[in-house]
Amino acid sequence: MTDMETRAAVTVGAEGAPPRSRKSAATHRRFAPERRRNWLITIMLWLLVLYFILPIWWLVVSSTKDNSALFSTFGLWFAPELSLWENLQTLFTIRGGLFGRWILNTVFYAGTAAVGATLLSAMAGYAFAKYRFPGSAALFSITLGAIMIPLTALALPTYLLFSRAGLTDTPWAIIVPSLVSPFGVYLMRVYAADAIPDSMIEAARVDGAGEFRIFWQVGLRLLGPGLVTVFLFSLVATWNNYFLPLIMLNTSELYPLTVGLAQLQSAASAGGGSQALFSTVITGSFVSILPLVIAFLFLQRYWQSGLATGGVKG
Repeated sequence: MTDMETRAAVTVGAEGAPPRSRKSAATHRRFAPERRRNWLITIMLWLLVLYFILPIWWLVVSSTKDNSALFSTFGLWFAPELSLWENLQTLFTIRGGLFGRWILNTVFYAGTAAVGATLLSAMAGYAFAKYRFPGSAALFSITLGAIMIPLTALALPTYLLFSRAGLTDTPWAIIVPSLVSPFGVYLMRVYAADAIPDSMIEAARVDGAGEFRIFWQVGLRLLGPGLVTVFLFSLVATWNNYFLPLIMLNTSELYPLTVGLAQLQSAASAGGGSQALFSTVITGSFVSILPLVIAFLFLQRYWQSGLATGGVKG
């Protein structure tokens, strides 16, 4: 082979190589496992979004329908005539306006229990994180174990204790059990261990501050996101609690929204006029979730930061 032929062969090989390399690289990018995995994750996330959003959307749409439209129109879209205002009027006037009393009861139960549970969880979590005392590890292990116990398993013993103390059918029967939050104690312990430097506590002690003053003036100011997180968890848990008020309360005027709406529906189903209350109960359910939605919208940034810190710090 002459020198000219050799150079021609090398030139042809050099010119032909890049197109094949580019084609194979593009094919690799197109069918890369990472891209397929990202698509699968995106689809799964959208399915989860639909799973959580569709019931809320159905509740919003159904609360704008009267009883006849509720069963004669498509469930996920509005009826030709909106009846939200009429449903609200019926809701707040039925049984002498008892629904308004249920709202006030729920706000009182949930607000008091959430504030108390947050404060007790912060104090216990701070103590577990910053103090070393005999039995601290065992007590914290018991607290973690309490998270695994379902609340329904404690309902009957709690009822017997409160019945013996004469506290059943009183607001204390709802508030006092809700003050105990093992998960809140765990979360605040994890958060306090990272958020409050030991050097700051030592500096406060050198300045002559007592332990209680250090907690109130130093610890609580640094535990803000964790406090909001525990507050929201406790608020939602007490607000949505159904089984405990069901077994503890007998007076309708003391019912929270969960038990009140269930009683309203069961009373209608037991006798005449049951169908006329379907739209009323659905509207009541829609009204009952609005305060929680508002609370999350205002406090979500603190809740997200507190939950993230509690999830990654050990």
